[in-house]
Amino acid sequence: YFIFIQDFSKAMSQAGSSQFQEVIRQELEYSMKVELDKILATAHSNEIEHTKKDLEGFKKLFHRFLQEKGPSVDWGKIQRPPEDSIQPYEKIKARGLPDNIASVLNKLVVVKLNGGLGTSMGCKGPKSLIGVRNENTFLDLTVQQIEHLNKSYNTDVPLVLMNSFNTDDDTKKILQKYSHSRVKIYTFNQSRYPRINKETLLPIAKDVSYSGENTECWYPPGHGDIYASFYNSGLLDNLIAEGKEYIFVSNIDNLGATVDLYILNHLMNPPNGKRCEFVMEVTNKTRADVKGGTLTQYENKLRLVEIAQVPKAHVDEFKSVSKFKIFNTNNLWIALSAIKRLQEKNAIDMEIIVNPKTLDGGLNVIQLETAVGAAIKSFENSLGINVPRSRFLPVKTTSDLLLVMSNLYSLNAGSLTMSEKREFPTVPLVKLGSSFTKVQDYLRRFESIPDMLELDHLTVSGDVTFGKNVSLKGTVIIIANHGDRIDIPAGALLENKIVSGNLRILDH
Repeated sequence: YFIFIQDFSKAMSQAGSSQFQEVIRQELEYSMKVELDKILATAHSNEIEHTKKDLEGFKKLFHRFLQEKGPSVDWGKIQRPPEDSIQPYEKIKARGLPDNIASVLNKLVVVKLNGGLGTSMGCKGPKSLIGVRNENTFLDLTVQQIEHLNKSYNTDVPLVLMNSFNTDDDTKKILQKYSHSRVKIYTFNQSRYPRINKETLLPIAKDVSYSGENTECWYPPGHGDIYASFYNSGLLDNLIAEGKEYIFVSNIDNLGATVDLYILNHLMNPPNGKRCEFVMEVTNKTRADVKGGTLTQYENKLRLVEIAQVPKAHVDEFKSVSKFKIFNTNNLWIALSAIKRLQEKNAIDMEIIVNPKTLDGGLNVIQLETAVGAAIKSFENSLGINVPRSRFLPVKTTSDLLLVMSNLYSLNAGSLTMSEKREFPTVPLVKLGSSFTKVQDYLRRFESIPDMLELDHLTVSGDVTFGKNVSLKGTVIIIANHGDRIDIPAGALLENKIVSGNLRILDH
């Protein structure tokens, strides 16, 4: 009897706490609705429609955020994907190409994620406008690649840029310079969502404006927003009406993400006759990629698992290169008709990423985001393709920039390929210190980019500059301690060297 009473009171208190949590949730949602209505009331008549859509989308995301607690995967259910669900690229390439590759290409649209700013590399404006090779920007190289395709095969592959409110104006100004290129370029904007105060869970914005001191009140909610924004822009329907069937989506800063005809052919002419609605390019992990999202089998579906979703006790296991051998490159091939179908049914399910930020004034906020690849589980007949590492060449830092500017790569029609003169196919490990973080500082420190064909590892720290025609081979470590400066003289050859101390080359 006593045990029964204990169990009953425990059950009641649990019910009470879940009821209490439900009441709090409802109050938070109501308060959020009141605040969002106030913000909407400040919109001009020409802004009301799209602001309303943005805030409706945010409300849905906020509702889900309040419902979900803790890591979103049950670690016990994670399994290795079945053998045939991740195909080796070699197998897909071995099928060759059909004679009518042009008709296959005409069904394709290239979409680049262009919402990011170059702030992490010390640049103002869109990241896609940073010069990466021979004065060419990420955007220049993208346009050159697609123009080359269209000229070579007499096709009409368009380029679509998903901009954010941060990048839209600057990007549109630049697009005028491509008006005579053989590429149709379209843009649409991802949503604009309000950042919320970490303590109160209410928006910090008081009105719809996002200039001046209000710039920090708003954010673009991650690339998972592509499905809703693409659909809402009307562009998705227009492209379907033109006979387009697949999009190839990638980050604009991944210089390895070029259109691959073998993968496209596999999508359009599947060997078993059943088309894939979603293909994710994955590649083998190295020690540098331990945080990348990985493909797993979960509840009989392929599922992307990101490090943020992993329970703390299993993070080391997730990072292990032996258990999870591959990671997501974010190069994705998706059927347009499937996006339309799922979007209309509100059936695209992506985990929420809670991204905490501290604003300049010290206020702690959170922004709710989603990732495009997380939707893989919502599509039918999904597939992973294990591609060569060369299809993943992101430029996130000036260390990456040094690699792509060097003679390790040659540039042809907008595409970078590893130089045949490099004897092994891996890229050297490059770590440039904080004096090189900003692009303008980095450029000032190299009179010309060193010869790196035989380099394995480069670490540079402190106040270091490089003269013209320097060659680096093997492992090179250059450390200028605080207050010291090292000038590597023009024409120097450094092979398996550690340089430290003070070395000034004075002009005579």
